[in-house]
Amino acid sequence: MKQFLRRSALSTSFLFVAVAAVAQQPAIQYFRSYSQKGLNVFETTKADTVPFEGIKVRVGGNFTQDFQSLAHQNNADSLMVNGVNTNQLISLTSGFNLAMANLNIDVQLADGIRMNLTTYLSSRHHPEAWVKGGYIQFDKLVFLKSKLADRIMKNVTLKVGHFELDYGDQHFRRTDGGNSMHNPFVENYIMDAFTTEIGGEIYFHPQSGFIAMAGITNGQLNPTVVASSKIDSATGKLNKNAPAFHGKLGYDKQLTEDFRLRLTGSFYAISSTGSNTLFSGDRTGSHYFMVMENTLATTEANFRSGRYTPGFSQQVTTFSFSPFIKFKGLELFGTYEMAQGRNITEKNLRAATQYAADLIYRFPAKNENFWIGASYNSLTATLPSNSQDISINRTGISAGWFVTRNILMKAAYVSQEYKNFVATDIRSGGKFNGLMIEAAVGF
Repeated sequence: MKQFLRRSALSTSFLFVAVAAVAQQPAIQYFRSYSQKGLNVFETTKADTVPFEGIKVRVGGNFTQDFQSLAHQNNADSLMVNGVNTNQLISLTSGFNLAMANLNIDVQLADGIRMNLTTYLSSRHHPEAWVKGGYIQFDKLVFLKSKLADRIMKNVTLKVGHFELDYGDQHFRRTDGGNSMHNPFVENYIMDAFTTEIGGEIYFHPQSGFIAMAGITNGQLNPTVVASSKIDSATGKLNKNAPAFHGKLGYDKQLTEDFRLRLTGSFYAISSTGSNTLFSGDRTGSHYFMVMENTLATTEANFRSGRYTPGFSQQVTTFSFSPFIKFKGLELFGTYEMAQGRNITEKNLRAATQYAADLIYRFPAKNENFWIGASYNSLTATLPSNSQDISINRTGISAGWFVTRNILMKAAYVSQEYKNFVATDIRSGGKFNGLMIEAAVGF
């Protein structure tokens, strides 16, 4: 109860300062807005639209409050542990979920150089405020006083720090704790590709619309300098922490006033590590609270409700392809993802394949303050305990209203089904469905 009151007070205080903060925010170079203005913005562009006038500090944030009315069911066999059936689903009722809030600090350090620091103030997983990550982005290198460097940087961006990996395009639209302004639905993909790691990315994005990015990181969300004492089952040798590599190629162009085309392909690969979290890096938690959880579950400990985590903690190789087409108010965004990996106790790789499509219509013309949409998300994966591949399928519809650029209301209906799980798995014959209503602020 004390944790709930503490977090509720923190979130309420956050709302009270929001209006005053918006009016005082300075413009930042090469920046993606946390409001409606950031919708359908992916990598920041090289458009130099803000003159440098000295160091500027921009304090902003996001706040999201959900009302949940979901029901779930399964037909799993009883699995008794200390007299408790751990395959019995917890009883759900309609009500408000814990609000989530983010604090965003962006600083213009120099001409073409900005810093970001994001802190989760309130989240399902953690009772205390804690840092998501921080990085510095270089779009100019004027401190080198080099004409050659100036010419190169007209099409190049550098990013270094502990940052959200640019793998796939879905992470630009996903809900991140309190930041739900750019997601037309309430939750993220079933297999949610998102993590923060320490490293660097270099982007090449000329005006032609071509996009290229290469990155290298430490491969871990929570790094360590302690040598491993664990044996890798596949190699029979002590585990080691190898670097992770990722990259992206694509094309993004506003071809006419009404038509935009974007198509990208991404990859991520790491051969060995202590604990990779590419598919389990969201520390704030799912916005579907407690679905498909048993009677012993808690909001904090079981914070990934409704998602599938493949457990590729030791080795991962994955590819993602994302088309985005927008014609006037109609937009189609899709993802096709192929992943292979294993944990340290496994000798062989397992596979997981996911595809998703969102069809959104935004109106009226020019303002596009309203939308209606439909989505489909399907996952097929190999589990060590299953003789056949499992599948999870989700359908959804949504409607939303940007009351202002900084205030959002949306409602979404979801239906998700679990197939081919063994009878002793709580997800056997599993299904949940129902309505979510969400209010969000972003500034």
